[in-house]
Amino acid sequence: MDAETCQRELVIEIPADVVRREAETVTDQYRRVARIRGFRRGKAPASLVRRHFRENIRDEILQSLVPKYFEDTVKGQKMAVVGRPRFGELKYEDDEPLTFKATFEIVPEFELGNYKGLEVEEESATVTEEDLERSVEDLREQAAVFEPIESRAAEDGDEVLVNYRALPEPAGLEDQGAAPVELREATIRLGGERTVPAFTENLRGVKAGERREFDAAYPEDYPQKSLAGRTVHYAVEVVSVKKKTVPPADDELAKSVSEFRTLEELKAKLRENLVERKQRQSEAQAKRKLLDKLIDAHPFPVPRVLVEAKLDDKMEKVAGQLLSQGLDPRTLGVDWQKMREDSRGDADREARAGLILEKIAESEKIAVSEEELDELIRDLAADGREPPAAMKTRLTREGGLDRLKSTRRAQKALEWIYQNASLQRKAPTPQAPAEG
Repeated sequence: MDAETCQRELVIEIPADVVRREAETVTDQYRRVARIRGFRRGKAPASLVRRHFRENIRDEILQSLVPKYFEDTVKGQKMAVVGRPRFGELKYEDDEPLTFKATFEIVPEFELGNYKGLEVEEESATVTEEDLERSVEDLREQAAVFEPIESRAAEDGDEVLVNYRALPEPAGLEDQGAAPVELREATIRLGGERTVPAFTENLRGVKAGERREFDAAYPEDYPQKSLAGRTVHYAVEVVSVKKKTVPPADDELAKSVSEFRTLEELKAKLRENLVERKQRQSEAQAKRKLLDKLIDAHPFPVPRVLVEAKLDDKMEKVAGQLLSQGLDPRTLGVDWQKMREDSRGDADREARAGLILEKIAESEKIAVSEEELDELIRDLAADGREPPAAMKTRLTREGGLDRLKSTRRAQKALEWIYQNASLQRKAPTPQAPAEG
């Protein structure tokens, strides 16, 4: 037993008479169906059946007795096991007790510290005129249109529509004979965050009908692996140049982007939405601070299996985000092991938080009703476009229903802690003015 971790070891003995009875039961099952030369089915002596199927019978005895006696033993010692136990050092001889060693992890026992009336600062949901104007500006940007221009050359902020041919450089080496890549009517936003600098530098000042040739060097960490660290030669034909026109903040803007008829009505709704959003953000920040207080106040060992499960979830989320961007995680050269180890501290805290919230939920008799669970499943099913009944069946089969219920229970426990906290309101932190 290791007191500094959640790992435990037990040597468990199964009495000889119990093993003998189980051996007789399994042998009799084999005897009824076994085909042994010289005997009709079911008529072979038990001793002969045992010799013929010794290993099979032994395996079935172990599969039947070992898990059962392990579960009975840990239940008797009031241990809450997490993950799957490992069984080893099996000793099994005829007419002798069966012994084995079980290695496993348990939910640690710990005393709950104070979790009621915790003090925490929470920003007030104050909406400033600057916040409101920033929201209006966002709507103006969303409503912007790009119009063709011929009176001037292309400038930063313009959109340039081009046809191009691309060939990796230096031609004549490993790419000799490679077919050029051709693309028609590609849109280039000059000076845009995602625009390769070489395009902005070489297309600045162009007009419709002009042609340009240039090389573009891609950085080693460029997301598209096929271009990362390479230089590509481009032959570009400019189809058109368009300038961005942003509509004024007036009643017409309100009508075009919302159901409101005036700018003032739109601003009133924007202010209401901003207050709700800031309230949610402030509440979420306060809950994170409360959870940090609880984690720091409860320094107990966390089962490794729970930490590893959190790390698995984190890696899956990263891979999912890459796939959603059209990137193949297997070809990006990501050091997954380093990323995993760098995330271990956060995973430990998340697992610890889950155990603390679970214990608080037990203490405060916080539960999740079947109605709540069904509502959660309906929401998840709507997001995933899956029938609720089918999702519930799948979650039950995969063991996800208990995890969903446990997650919701933890959320309710944290909500309880927040509702019973001593909140210290403070003015919001001023935001830096937008660059313009």
